[in-house]
Amino acid sequence: MVDEFRAAFQELIDASVATDPQHFPPAVRKVYTLATQIPVDERELALEALTPLISGNHAAPGILADLSVIAGALVEMGTDPGPTGIEILHRLRSMGRGAIVFARAWEHTGPDAPPDPDSVTAQAEERVAADLGTDAPGATMCWWTIRRHGLAARTMLSHTSVRSHIRRDPALHAELVAIANQLSAHLPEFDDIRALLRMAEATNALVLDRASRRAFRVLFDGIGDNFQLHTLLADALIGPGGQGLEGDPPDPRWSAAYRDGDVHPQARTVRGWWNLVAHDGSWVWNEGMPAEIPSLDGERVLILDEQPYPRSWNAGRRHSHVHGWLEVESELPDEEAAQWWRRIAPSEPALPSQDPTPLPEPVAWTAEPETAAPAPLPEPEPAPAPEPEPATTLIPAVPAEDEPVRPHPRGSTFLPPMPKDVSRSSSWGPTWR
Repeated sequence: MVDEFRAAFQELIDASVATDPQHFPPAVRKVYTLATQIPVDERELALEALTPLISGNHAAPGILADLSVIAGALVEMGTDPGPTGIEILHRLRSMGRGAIVFARAWEHTGPDAPPDPDSVTAQAEERVAADLGTDAPGATMCWWTIRRHGLAARTMLSHTSVRSHIRRDPALHAELVAIANQLSAHLPEFDDIRALLRMAEATNALVLDRASRRAFRVLFDGIGDNFQLHTLLADALIGPGGQGLEGDPPDPRWSAAYRDGDVHPQARTVRGWWNLVAHDGSWVWNEGMPAEIPSLDGERVLILDEQPYPRSWNAGRRHSHVHGWLEVESELPDEEAAQWWRRIAPSEPALPSQDPTPLPEPVAWTAEPETAAPAPLPEPEPAPAPEPEPATTLIPAVPAEDEPVRPHPRGSTFLPPMPKDVSRSSSWGPTWR
């Protein structure tokens, strides 16, 4: 099986470089059919072989986009992204620049939204040529391939090693955030990319518990929102299994769902523990993300205050394909904790009222004899529906033509193995040229 996979992958590489329409389609089908049946180290070698192709200009733009998707699919099968993951991000940066140029030119030449990347035609290139001139073909090519590059980058950013690399390259990180900000208005895939880039920004925090006056430094990764942070903090700090803070520890099924497990059908609703507050007294909303927690002297500082009212939310990670974790690195000595507390805003009533009159006690309803019905009161206005929590829309895997449907390893549905018609020669270069 390994030899057969190696032969198919070599055919894929050769056909990619030669732009060979006869051999590329069957090689793609063989690679996808055999990839789940070989050892992980063989897939890692195959992924490594794609790196020079993706990082260079040895193949046509459409082929490079398809090879990026192939790389992402191999990672979804459980292969470590290695250096290929980084090259995917660099490729997204270069193609993203061109895609933004196309989108701006489109807006300058008409009121309608840019076309779907998979539906670009000669007319689209002609339209932006009125604004871009000779740069129109390159910009149109970038727009035509940007979704495939985005899908591959989204998969790579789900791995901690790739996020760790991008933290060490602030210029690349900043430019990818800017690209995601601009393209997300047209392509929803880039909302996820932006969120994963923000995830990479925060991996530690200083946490102070007001009730006990204790302080902890915590490390974490793969935290998509503060619902997840809140729950894993409770798991790490409350009770004898944590750091001994008072309260009820979270249901282990909640914690598992926020690490790497599925949501348990009998433990879907999480009940909160604290009001999360920044060092200046402003609230840190559960709907936000750790990267948004304000910093003090370079440290993100989070205060655990008493809840002003009960809170609950649905269990489950915002990015289900990303595994999260949190651990306490250390507890600060009392003297150091006291120094931090002197710099923290004092606790204030979370829901202050201008009316000192106490609210009446609730009255239990009891049946009474029927009396004449009073005039009906006007109907109250319906309360606005709460905004749904942000969620990641996963794209189901679509097998290539003639490929038998096979069970995929867990998590492999995040990125489609190949876009529709990817094995046809028309996907290698634009049909309008």
